[in-house]
Formats: sequence, structure tokens, C-alpha cells
Amino acid sequence: RAGARGAAMEPECRVLSIQSHVVRGYVGNKAATFPLQVLGFEVDTVNSVQFSNHTGYAHWKGQVLNSDELHELYEGLKLNKVNRYDYVLTGYTRDTSFLAMVVDIVQELKQQNSDLVYVCDPVMGDKWNGEGSMYVPKDLLPVYRDKVVPVADIITPNQFEAELLTGRKIYTEKDALEVMDMLHAMGPETVVITSSDLQAPLGNDYLIALGSHRKTKADGTRITQRIRVESPKVDAVFVGTGDLFAAMLLAWTHKHPNNLKVACEKTVSAMQHVLQRTIKSAKVQAGEGNKPNSAQLELRMVQSKKDIENPEIIVKATVL
Repeated sequence: RAGARGAAMEPECRVLSIQSHVVRGYVGNKAATFPLQVLGFEVDTVNSVQFSNHTGYAHWKGQVLNSDELHELYEGLKLNKVNRYDYVLTGYTRDTSFLAMVVDIVQELKQQNSDLVYVCDPVMGDKWNGEGSMYVPKDLLPVYRDKVVPVADIITPNQFEAELLTGRKIYTEKDALEVMDMLHAMGPETVVITSSDLQAPLGNDYLIALGSHRKTKADGTRITQRIRVESPKVDAVFVGTGDLFAAMLLAWTHKHPNNLKVACEKTVSAMQHVLQRTIKSAKVQAGEGNKPNSAQLELRMVQSKKDIENPEIIVKATVL
């Protein structure tokens, strides 16, 4: 009996996730909710859009939530006094007023709970063949840079997004570490550059991610842990991977608050398990010699439950 009671006493950890929803497939909230629930979190979702499927398909239909509608949903929570959260998680947004409303909500939630951690994936664009381009309206950049990042605690930009936020190009690992320091100075104590085109020591078949965790001790001194993670490149275009990454990083940093190395190893390893399972399954569905389509490349989320819950560490991080 005592064991059962002890288990029930573990404090509830609640996440407010404001992201896209798709009827079919796994992006946004659909990619974040299941992993967080499997890892023991209560997840409250606001669906910033409701689409039939992600926009990589030939067709999609659906609705978009505007900033007034977001505010209205939040007001409902507030009126019922159920607006206390431990985490807020946000991803892809196309609208500046919606993003500004998210910032207002985060600031208010931080007044409710000063320990609240805001995990933000500042989705703006990516690099293809060395050239970066934005796939959200340009006017989102100043909002992310001047309003969102300063209230965020953990951010997960890719290399291109980190360059946009700091106005500084990354050519070497040293540049990347300096860019992460610039991002720390803007607010967040944890920065993970989720992908880069830096040369991996293990060779061209590997992708480099970098992480930095800055802790200010009681006496005011700062300690920074920096890590490099090299993971095998997977030859396919997946959608929803960034959303899954941010959700699992939230979970594993919660479970290992002062060990970014372990948190990233678990996150990236779980990611690899999901991607390997997905590509294997997609190839079988597509048939010999055919290129898998968007539907076949949807992340194998449910099938990866055990790997998400308890990932075998197949990717190790190096402390820099």
C-alpha cells in the first residue's frame, strides 16, 4: 500500500502546449503530446491551427486560431483558476499578433508560478544546400528576438535560426559557442542548436547539434556546461521532428535539471529510434525502389512508445 501511495504522491507536472494540430499525422501538438504523456506529464493543448494534415502534402484544409481566440481560451482557464503551469511549450507560428499574445500569456503565467519554464522552438527557417531561407513572414524575427527569447528559458533553434536571432553567422564550432553565449545573454539559460552544417569529427554522415546550459549560483557566479552531440544523418525528409525534439528535451531536462549532457543523449537517442523505425516502415510501405511519400513518412510515434519512455542511449554527447 505504501508503495502505491508513494507513487501517487509524485507532484503533478503540467505543460501548456500551444502548437498546430493535424487530424492525420504527427506535427505540432500531435508530435508533442503523446511523448510528454508517456513520460508522465499532464499536457493541456491549445491548437493554433487545425489542419487535415501537415502542409508538406499535396493538399491540406483547415482553420487557423487568431490571437483573440487564443486570448479567449486562456481567459476561460483563468476564470476557473486553472491557469497554473510548470511548463509552456511553443513551436511554429506564422502570425505576429498571435506570437505577441503568447508572450503576454507566458508573462502572466510566470507571475502565477515564478518557477515556470518556457520552452520555445523559434521556428523561422532552415538551410538547404548551405543557403538559409525563412519560411515564416520576415516580421516574426523582431518579435522572436525582442519579445519571445527574453522570456524563454529553453530555446531550440537550428543553426540558421540561431544566426537570425543574433545577427551573427556560424562557420566554426567556436562561432557556435559564441552565438549560444549571445543567446544566453538575451535570456534563456538553456540553448540547444538542434542541427548545423558544421563538420562533424565522426565524418560527413553525422549531424552536429550543440547545447549550452548556464546556471547562476547563489553567490552570483556563473557556470556553463557545453556539449556536442553527433547523430547519424537519416536520408529522408521528416516533418514534426523539431516538435518531437523540443517536447522530449522539455521532459528530459525536467528529469535531469543540471545535466544537459544526459538530457540531450536521451532526447537524441529517442529521436534516432523513432526516425529509424519510421524510415524502415516507410520503405516497406513504398515498395522496392520507390520514394516514400508524406503519408508514409509520418513519424511512427505510437510504435515507438517504449523507446520514448526509456530510450537506449545510442548517441553520446561530448562535453566541450
